[in-house]
Amino acid sequence: MSGSNNHIADNTEPYDKEALAAAAQRLQSGKLVAVPTETVYGLAADASNADAIADIYRTKGRPDFNPLIVHVSNLAAARKLGEFNALATRLAEQFWPGPLTIIVPKTPVCPAAPAVTAGLDTIALRCPAHPLMQKLLQLSGLFLAAPSANKSGGISPTIASHVSSSLGNDAPMILDGGPCHSGVESTIVAVRGDDYQILRPGPITREELETALGKPAIISASDKIESPGQMLSHYAPAKPVRLNVTKATAQEYHIGFGAIEGDHNLSKSGDLAEAASKLFAALHLADSSASTGIAVAPIPETGIGAAINDRLKRAAS
Repeated sequence: MSGSNNHIADNTEPYDKEALAAAAQRLQSGKLVAVPTETVYGLAADASNADAIADIYRTKGRPDFNPLIVHVSNLAAARKLGEFNALATRLAEQFWPGPLTIIVPKTPVCPAAPAVTAGLDTIALRCPAHPLMQKLLQLSGLFLAAPSANKSGGISPTIASHVSSSLGNDAPMILDGGPCHSGVESTIVAVRGDDYQILRPGPITREELETALGKPAIISASDKIESPGQMLSHYAPAKPVRLNVTKATAQEYHIGFGAIEGDHNLSKSGDLAEAASKLFAALHLADSSASTGIAVAPIPETGIGAAINDRLKRAAS
């Protein structure tokens, strides 16, 4: 996907066999590659290479107390990094590959660089469903740490050009796999013995987790950063954001939902999955518009609406 900036055309590669082989080689040599997953585009690096991980933090401008998710090809690979008890195994078997990140204790011989886990004794693991990311994991033979491929705290990228415009000249090779399907980052669940806690809502809803496990999630607020996406201000546009707005001012770009038309509607039919897939793209549009502020229509808190509202609250912080 090429754009008006020269560097966008230079480092964005269409999704093909040659580009995948080149990307795998770059990762093996300690370099970064931006790659699509089913949630958002990730900035991938070899999770065991401390210099490559430092490059992720440097490129994103990310605080080093904010841990990274490590992507694995399957549960057997995940067990080399983390200890999976019966509950964690059930979660992986039920929802992998897919948009669920599971936080478990690190194995004694966990190969991840210390910066990946930000000094914690736990590790965040996910087996992605996107065929491109799966092929890259298999071709490279690596565990891939991959936070969202954008400047830290900014709006997450759901198409290749979002990566280029956010990272600018710092953008590495970008594999263009088209728009991301889910459009919001993975649900994050911390396994606490025989119980579990949702640390970040996402495409896999609380209701789906509770049905699959036959038990409710622990509800407890903690100030400790245990996973990505827990910082108060995150996913934030440059412009101020107002939430639950049925009528915007003339100066605001209005993101609508359902019957509230707005300047750009996340889903005219009120479909929350459609709204989630379009959320970050709409925030990018609003942020690049001539308006001085952004207003967002009310979004129901049910199902994946909880994940949309979580991202919007952090965007407005």
